[in-house]
Amino acid sequence: MIWVCPLSKVDATVNATRAERLLSLLAPGTAMTRPPAISEANHLFLSLHDIAEPRDGMTLPGEAHMRTLLDFAEAWDRARPMVINCYAGISRSTASAYIIAAALQPARDETELAWDLRLASPSATPNPRLVALADAMLGRQGRMVSAIQAIGRGVDAFEGVPFSMEMGA
Repeated sequence: MIWVCPLSKVDATVNATRAERLLSLLAPGTAMTRPPAISEANHLFLSLHDIAEPRDGMTLPGEAHMRTLLDFAEAWDRARPMVINCYAGISRSTASAYIIAAALQPARDETELAWDLRLASPSATPNPRLVALADAMLGRQGRMVSAIQAIGRGVDAFEGVPFSMEMGA
């Protein structure tokens, strides 16, 4: 199972779910302390901004970030949950949950996964750059991008509410 939360809820979500892995996507310089329940080897910290196009002084999500994310996901044995966080739990983390679900379940329909995400999180607004990178790397031929566009922007929120997505066998 994948759990998604904002930075402010990482400790509580990791403890409540007994998660073993943690993926954090935060802007460079954002302070984060890894929860004691997560070993250093099971924590991936990606330093990137929540942007979809290049901006001066900001780190655009790139192919190297996506390859690292996908490798981390593929190494997950799924015995215990993975928690994914970004600052607000709305954009980078929801994109990553969608991407990991698609990568680990290649037969699943992209649109079905996108609607599962929307049902789980009304505020989810997946970062389009991350989704586009994954779509290309996973050979989904634009279907992931189209599916996320179809669910539209989530409801406005300062911070997302922690939620989960089931992972098939």
